[in-house]
Amino acid sequence: MIWINTDCFLASVSYKESIDRYIGYLPTDKLHTELKYDAIRDFIQRNPGSHLRRIKKELNISMGTVQYQLNRLEKNGIITSSKRGFYRYYFPVAIKGFDREILEILSQDTVSQIILFIIEKKIPTQVEVAKEVGISHASINWHMQRLIELDVIEEFKDGNYKRYRIIGNHERWVNMLAFMKNYYPSLWNKWSSRITEFFL
Repeated sequence: MIWINTDCFLASVSYKESIDRYIGYLPTDKLHTELKYDAIRDFIQRNPGSHLRRIKKELNISMGTVQYQLNRLEKNGIITSSKRGFYRYYFPVAIKGFDREILEILSQDTVSQIILFIIEKKIPTQVEVAKEVGISHASINWHMQRLIELDVIEEFKDGNYKRYRIIGNHERWVNMLAFMKNYYPSLWNKWSSRITEFFL
């Protein structure tokens, strides 16, 4: 295997630009292949919890090539993956357990919106969550059951209403905010001022 250090390029230009610049100097298909291997590995390091279509779109590499390189990375013990619903999510091998589950959740806009709304409102009803997120009650039910299975939230009855609240210790949710800040800065910028007091 040939390893190419792309860090100097990746720090200053997009992944596609860095790939295009290197490819202009590559004499063989082998180097071309290894460059894409390195770029996908580095992308997952910087964006844990990404799924295949996101990697394809942001690196502008063909679907077949991304799948091939992801399989190589997983076989080499550099990344791991898990499938939920229609998507398979990829992580550096060092990220495990609850940290991995949280990153997987935060990578999905609808689910992260639900969690952050529950954090902000403390114990919202299902109706309030559905209205905030803008999806059907059937879809809300599906997402809620998944979050309950992951021990992220719990459901309880309040008269005729279903309400939800965050569960888990303080430390795990402080870690969640740290992951959000490091890996999803746009999400952090949008929500940080609204949810910080929940953890004080």
